[in-house]
Amino acid sequence: MIQERPKIISLPKFLDARGNLSYIEQESHIPFTIRRTYWLYDVPGGESRGGHAYRENDEFIVALSGSFDVELDDGIEKEVYTLNRSYYGLYVPRGFWRKMINFSTNSLAMVLSSTNYTADDYIRDYEEYLKLKKDGKI
Repeated sequence: MIQERPKIISLPKFLDARGNLSYIEQESHIPFTIRRTYWLYDVPGGESRGGHAYRENDEFIVALSGSFDVELDDGIEKEVYTLNRSYYGLYVPRGFWRKMINFSTNSLAMVLSSTNYTADDYIRDYEEYLKLKKDGKI
């Protein structure tokens, strides 16, 4: 099974002296239907969020304000993406271990998800994640 790869996706942006505007349309700018939206805010400097993978959920992560890094791990290689502009985001397909780190002061992360929340979709143990990857189950 060939797994989709994460990628930075540029969003439309309209520049205006009164303020700029960007938007996201499901199945147009991002390759899934949005089933859930959540945001992370007031994350203290030095803290991290995430530290899990999903069996079914795909995500699109945008830094609406400030900056942070998203560390993605496919079980073999790790790659870090810096998000610091509100007119692009990171598409994260299911099956990647992800951790969000290096939050700047007053950063705001918005996450669009392809599934409704279900605790069973989360893989929270890294050793279990590696075994599922090795066995081709995610």
